[in-house]
Amino acid sequence: MAPVPRRRVRPAPPSAAAQPLRRSRPETVPVRGSLSRGPRLARIGVWAALAAGPLALTATLVVPHGTTAQAAPVTQATSVPRPVAADAAGTAAVFMDLWLRADAAAPDSPVAAAARAMAPAADLPKRARPEAAAPSAVRVVPVQTTSTPAGWTVVVAALTDTARAGAQSPDPAAPDTTPAARYFAVSGTGGTDGGALIVTGSPAEVAAPATAAALASPYTRPVPAGEALGTTVGEFLRAYLAGGQGTGLERYLSPGVRLSAPAAAAYARVDVEDVAADTDQAAAKDVPGEGARARLRVRVSGEDRAGGRWPLVYRLEVTARAGRWEVSALEAGTTTPPAAAPSSTLVSGGAR
Repeated sequence: MAPVPRRRVRPAPPSAAAQPLRRSRPETVPVRGSLSRGPRLARIGVWAALAAGPLALTATLVVPHGTTAQAAPVTQATSVPRPVAADAAGTAAVFMDLWLRADAAAPDSPVAAAARAMAPAADLPKRARPEAAAPSAVRVVPVQTTSTPAGWTVVVAALTDTARAGAQSPDPAAPDTTPAARYFAVSGTGGTDGGALIVTGSPAEVAAPATAAALASPYTRPVPAGEALGTTVGEFLRAYLAGGQGTGLERYLSPGVRLSAPAAAAYARVDVEDVAADTDQAAAKDVPGEGARARLRVRVSGEDRAGGRWPLVYRLEVTARAGRWEVSALEAGTTTPPAAAPSSTLVSGGAR
């Protein structure tokens, strides 16, 4: 016999008595404006975030980083080269050297072309014979420069080799009358504020510039050769000119004085001709007190190994110390005091 299916019993709906009683007060409902403000602000915030993303990326790519972008260096006023006046003396010397070696018979030669480039209006000298050559040994030295209303003028000394100058004469047996030194005045314009220089014409041969009158010498007190000062000076100069070796110089120098002997000196013999001082105490027989100074002029004659005699003049400064004279300076020499060096490293003339 088949089983009978069970019927599902549907629960009964709750009765009215089970329903809750109506509240005595109505529920508070928010105003419509307050309910819509929140979503609106949320939408604005979302759009602002979306817009800020591309803008931030663009700003990152466009704006240079501080570590890589550097300002261009500003040129300082002191680093800008300033135009200076050109050297008129050097220009005149170069032109004279070319002009003396040029020949009007060969206007296309390199020397003539260079001379005309510096002075287009200048005429070139013409040799006595076509085969005559220019002086082979010419040295030009500017000796005087003056300013003129039209520009400048430089006096140039031309030192020629007189032994070869006679070979240019038509008669080789004729005596050579070419002077060893000739003077020429070279005039030109330009050179101010860095401008170019130009020679305005041919040079003019002039007399040698006047020399100034000799001043009275302060060395008027003769120093006896056999006295202490004369002996010290003679021994010092012989050691100084001993073939560039300069051995034993320290014993004649004041403490702290350094002196290098000339490397090219090679005198087989050095004779002291005379010694003159500028003070009476240097010419005295006895050495004066500690720290006394004197300036000397010493004439010597050096004989080289070939037998030639060379007259030389030295100006010294000597200082008295410990009862003897010491050389403390050599005028136009290489005597230099040490610069802030410890006393143990100085070449002392007092250490005997």
